[in-house]
Amino acid sequence: MSAIASLRRNRVEFAWGLFALANLAAMRALPGWETIPFHFVWVSLTIVYGFRVWRPRRTALVLVTVMFATGALIADEARHGNPMWGELLEVPLMTAMFLAMVWHARRRQAVLQSQRRFLQDVSHELRTPVTIAQGHLELAGRRSGDSSEITIALAELDRIQRITERLLLLARAERRDSMQVVEVDVESFLEDVFVAWSEAAPRAWRLDALPAGTLRAAPDRLRIALDALLENAVAYTEPADLIALGARTQDHDLTIEVTDSGPGVPAEAVERIFDRFARADPARSRARGGTGLGLAIVAAIAHAHHGRCSVTSSDAGSTFSLRLPGFRPTVKVTQGSPGTPPAAAPAIAPRPRA
Repeated sequence: MSAIASLRRNRVEFAWGLFALANLAAMRALPGWETIPFHFVWVSLTIVYGFRVWRPRRTALVLVTVMFATGALIADEARHGNPMWGELLEVPLMTAMFLAMVWHARRRQAVLQSQRRFLQDVSHELRTPVTIAQGHLELAGRRSGDSSEITIALAELDRIQRITERLLLLARAERRDSMQVVEVDVESFLEDVFVAWSEAAPRAWRLDALPAGTLRAAPDRLRIALDALLENAVAYTEPADLIALGARTQDHDLTIEVTDSGPGVPAEAVERIFDRFARADPARSRARGGTGLGLAIVAAIAHAHHGRCSVTSSDAGSTFSLRLPGFRPTVKVTQGSPGTPPAAAPAIAPRPRA
């Protein structure tokens, strides 16, 4: 990983490090006011850890460094005539406060991991009996001829199977440690996704402008997220409706957008649309075979990439956005005679609908 990419990934820790150094300098420069920047260092460290939850080795290294740095500055002031030896007692007190946060955050993380394991185990256990039940019902249907009861039962088992597969997918999507992050060529990747979907579903497909460059991402997870967004767009549109796939950049972030001209998301459902089993219209989602997990998978994959997802919607349609960090634009070098400025890049011609 390059230094710039590492800095972007750890920008919160880098910002806190600068803040801590500034406060340590203030402890040295402001005799008699040391306790204010002292508490700023410790409280900010506790808050940052609560959100980031570092690995044990990094946690121990940061804790020991802050303990010795703040303790040494207070002891030095005490030796130079500022009698504040009692302030040294605050170092173990702040350490205890931080360790309490470490315990709470690690416990919360363990609970989440336990929930993921439970979700994965239950999903695995459900697959076998569902498959066996489907086989017996299909055999009974062939023996007895067409039966509405058997057809309904098979449809419900098929729905259970889809939910099981989505639960397994969601459990895997939330795990960052299993991601294989590489440099993904944005143009070719999104064009492949667009071609696959435009051939699979009859809609008025449109491929919008795509930025040239690479994105540090796990391509398999990214494909799953885009498939879920496009599947959602197909589910809520008719053959004559528009579905557009495009992307844009901002700073070092890439925002992939899926726009459709469907009925839109109700205002009261926008805030929870990415939650598990959330549906804008439960009756319609069930009728179309929705499980309520597709957008939750998108949110989990975005979070695993340190990104986020959002939706804007109206009666004219919806736009689902997947914003991910780690985009690197391609620098196109044009050759020309010495002293001749490079020619302007040609405008991107609109791509025809599939």
